[in-house]
Amino acid sequence: MYLLYSFILSVLFALMLPYFLYQALRHGKYADSFRQRLGRLPVALGDDGRPTVWIHTVSVGEFLAARPLIASIQEEFAGWRVIVSTTTATGQRLAREQQPGHFDGVCYFPFDWRFSVRRALDHIKPSLVVILETELWPNFLRECRRRKIITIITNGRISSRSFARYEKVSRLIKRTLKDVSLLVMQSEADAERARALGASEVRVCGNLKYDVPMIRRSAQADDAQSQIAGEIDRQFALSSSRHLLIAGSTAAGEEKMLFAALTEIRRQRGLEDTRLLVAPRHPERFKEVASLIAQSGFRYACRSAIRASAANGNPSSAPAKARAPAGAEAPDADIILLDTIGELAAVYRFASVVFVGGSLVPRGGHNLIEPAVFARAIIVGPYTENFRQIVADFAEADAVVQVPATGEDIAGAFTRALIGLLADHEAAQAMGARARQILLMNRGATRCTVAAIRERMR
Repeated sequence: MYLLYSFILSVLFALMLPYFLYQALRHGKYADSFRQRLGRLPVALGDDGRPTVWIHTVSVGEFLAARPLIASIQEEFAGWRVIVSTTTATGQRLAREQQPGHFDGVCYFPFDWRFSVRRALDHIKPSLVVILETELWPNFLRECRRRKIITIITNGRISSRSFARYEKVSRLIKRTLKDVSLLVMQSEADAERARALGASEVRVCGNLKYDVPMIRRSAQADDAQSQIAGEIDRQFALSSSRHLLIAGSTAAGEEKMLFAALTEIRRQRGLEDTRLLVAPRHPERFKEVASLIAQSGFRYACRSAIRASAANGNPSSAPAKARAPAGAEAPDADIILLDTIGELAAVYRFASVVFVGGSLVPRGGHNLIEPAVFARAIIVGPYTENFRQIVADFAEADAVVQVPATGEDIAGAFTRALIGLLADHEAAQAMGARARQILLMNRGATRCTVAAIRERMR
């Protein structure tokens, strides 16, 4: 069975190779990671005599959710070495930026072939592997069990759609789950699905994403995120915007809906000054979105260009290098393109309303937690299955507006919902307060997870 799985994995890799090569040549993706994903990790990550915990986070979202857990594991397992791995390049860049003073090393997670898995494990020699979300890699987990390495899935979730897919390969999934030392799931429903698939060691601790740091809302605070917020505010005058719509983690197809919505919003009495800050989910789309904005006719400015101008000694409000034909000084831009990584969470504090992207098109949505930290009114589209429990929690408390998938067209319903939130400041504030309250009520998953890890390590 494992031989068949490895064969299928190899076939799929071969079929995807042209895409990988295209992305590497066109966008610089995958090229740097390929050697490490074959298990050839940097010498600096080799065994140094200390016990090691290997924490795997797929991308930016998982890494951000893991930060409180990483800090708690370091405190609980004092003297241990902490290695963090990611799968995506964006996650890797963010982890490397955060590494100094926080953990001991960063690498890419290996491809799930036996030879690459063995190379990576031989090099790092972990005593404990902690994997965020339900990342089930049969060869990796099997090899860990053979080496008596404790493996723990944390913040696990299994959607009904994933459950149906897993059932089609139930024999392999059952064997794989037996190789996991402990599954720490987000909800009882996730735990029940895990047990139905064959898992025996299962705990429920809630969602780690609720344990994000409750940062102070002022851009004058001392933490790093607030310093970023203060810099961006000075460049784009965000705090002086009476109506600012922030669209975070947008996917292809959503920007055009946002621009059309902005046009309609600005026709409404009292909303003529509405501005839009848009942050595409994937860096490879930055140029594409800049081109779409230029075609929209709105004045706009790009964070990367303004930052580059400031670094070269020009005023921070200098015009963006790429802009609409009418031109736009940064503080006067109708649309701001946040074409940087790791800065979105810092600017949510300035929003009147936040749209969480990947939800107007069938991408599964993204995390609502970061704007909720700042008590902001949140709107999402109908496609939120990746965060179904969080969206359900928020919807039950009337702390999110979700555009329905049925009936009238999604774009029209989205625009009307935005107008309603932007026009009613008091209602938007009340909704944001309820969102923040949900965070406060659901915290504690990190503490529960670390206790479960410590208990399993005995």
